[in-house]
Amino acid sequence: MSAALLVAAAIGVFVIAAVTVGREARRLDAIAPRTVYQLDEAVVFVADHLPALSQARVTHQEVESLLVAHMRWLHAKGLQPSHIVDRPQDIDEPVVVEDTTAIGYLIGVADEQSIAVDDADLANLTAAHLAYLDEIGAVGPEAADPDVPPLMLGPGAGGSGE
Repeated sequence: MSAALLVAAAIGVFVIAAVTVGREARRLDAIAPRTVYQLDEAVVFVADHLPALSQARVTHQEVESLLVAHMRWLHAKGLQPSHIVDRPQDIDEPVVVEDTTAIGYLIGVADEQSIAVDDADLANLTAAHLAYLDEIGAVGPEAADPDVPPLMLGPGAGGSGE
């Protein structure tokens, strides 16, 4: 009798644990992964990934100012939402941001803040910043060109050429 009671108790504990783990796994699957953007880490990453000529022309303080401006611009475009903790992945419509638009915005910021950089430096900075965001998992896949049929994009682009 006591052995049967012990087996029933063990089965009950297992069922409760399995239900709880399954429920939490389903809940966590629906929640966007937490990506933490740390400005100091971003500045070092971007500065290290700039070409040598850009590194010679842009200080860490200027990189930080431009990254802050870039993040504010991304926020204004609907990226970097205000309330992100345990937010379900409810993206109804993808947000696509072209890096050329960001570079144009940063050219204006550099002029306003009297940062003496070339447009090429800002293009390099934007590319390095996007690489940092990709590294921490803050960006999604690259959008396909709507003017190019998927078959023409080549392998790995979502076409049947994979």
